[in-house]
Amino acid sequence: MPVISAPHAYNEGQLYVDLESIMGRSLFLKCEGFNFAGSIKLKAAVEMVEAAERDGLLTPDSVLIESSSGNLGVALSMIAASKGYRFLCVTDSRCNLSTRLLMEALGSEVHVIADLDANGGFLGARIDYVRALCAADDRYVWLSQYTNPGNWRAHHRRTAPEIARQFPQLDVLFVGAGTTGTLMGCARFFRTWHRPVRVVAVDTVGSVTFGGEPGRRMIPGIGMSMRPPLLDESYVDEVIKVEEADTIRVCHRLARRGFLFGGSTGTVVSGAMDWLARHDDMGELTAVAIAPDLGERYLDTIYQTTWLEDLYGEHVLGGEEVTAGSPAAEPALPTPVGGREPLNGAP
Repeated sequence: MPVISAPHAYNEGQLYVDLESIMGRSLFLKCEGFNFAGSIKLKAAVEMVEAAERDGLLTPDSVLIESSSGNLGVALSMIAASKGYRFLCVTDSRCNLSTRLLMEALGSEVHVIADLDANGGFLGARIDYVRALCAADDRYVWLSQYTNPGNWRAHHRRTAPEIARQFPQLDVLFVGAGTTGTLMGCARFFRTWHRPVRVVAVDTVGSVTFGGEPGRRMIPGIGMSMRPPLLDESYVDEVIKVEEADTIRVCHRLARRGFLFGGSTGTVVSGAMDWLARHDDMGELTAVAIAPDLGERYLDTIYQTTWLEDLYGEHVLGGEEVTAGSPAAEPALPTPVGGREPLNGAP
């Protein structure tokens, strides 16, 4: 039984869900939501804070500041509370209410940006606000998850090796693309592994991470309104983009079987199922996808009927909108709207 004295000292990294009985295809889902921050962002938060401490950037008078759509903000709130730092999270109106309340319960200050940037998102406006505060007061320390190498190093050191130990015959890995820290850390690790692994990035329609036109995105935690500075596409074999309606249907399908996951997980599973369906001719593959968080923080959004119908229409759930006691119907698989040819040497 583990005994800890700091909340970030506990992070379960060896739990996987076999989705074959639910989704009809073999896919092992790595669950990253079982820690006191509730998401995979705890790894990057610990890495970045401890690096700033080693470099002497943080002092007792420092105020941590970060732009976050939610999960990193919670992780930093928890660490700041544990270590005695003040923390200001700059987020936007898409951030789930429960996430904002959680950060405030941990003693953090939350500033919500409501103005869109030039790409129709909030990220540019959030970063502008952070930069203005840092320029006006040198007590602010911006970790900058978008450019901080600690973001991807955390997953190169921890997430990818955890997968490698559990699945020594791994063929394909599906990773959601937000800041691309998880994607880059895992892709760099498996590029030099003992066997070739195809790394498939899963993005959301409306994101400009891999190019394309910006569009409306209502589910936080995946996609970007600017190209992520950490992204190096030479490590990515393929890209799949998923419509938010497909994300929602997969989330509800998993929930009907007792697994309540967040929106990023629904996106990654949707994209993975599409990819696997299109690669039946490759035979039996060992496939893993990363689930960044659980679903409790999305109860007032993707699991709330009024929110869904207002944004996506009354038929968004399709076959997943079932009455109590009725079996869930099979939803249509998503169709990728972006992507590219795999790199040479990919299996």
